[in-house]
Amino acid sequence: MNDSQLDSMRTVSWVSYLLHLIVAVGAVFPGAQASLALLLVALIMDLVKKGDADGSWMASHFSFRIRTVLWAGVLYAVTSPLWLLLLAPGWLAWGVISIWFLYRIVKGMVRMNKDLPMET
Repeated sequence: MNDSQLDSMRTVSWVSYLLHLIVAVGAVFPGAQASLALLLVALIMDLVKKGDADGSWMASHFSFRIRTVLWAGVLYAVTSPLWLLLLAPGWLAWGVISIWFLYRIVKGMVRMNKDLPMET
């Protein structure tokens, strides 16, 4: 991958990380809810551009973001019945998932800023 391609992948990654960050902050802080559309845009960007990053350290970031979104989606779906039990169990479960999601996005941004791949 030449420098121009790497710069392009880095730009796409930063845009994706920023969209994920907006959604993650919105999930952690009530009243700051971001649109699910932002998350879907970021996920689609990652899925479409992942192949372009193959063979570079950037590929691990695309896979990391995709896995993070998919795991968060599964965890939210699995814990959604807790909202039926009462407000507190659902709120607690989704709060933990949201903090985990935010942590993973920030961790990825820090590693990308240092030009480091994500560990697997």
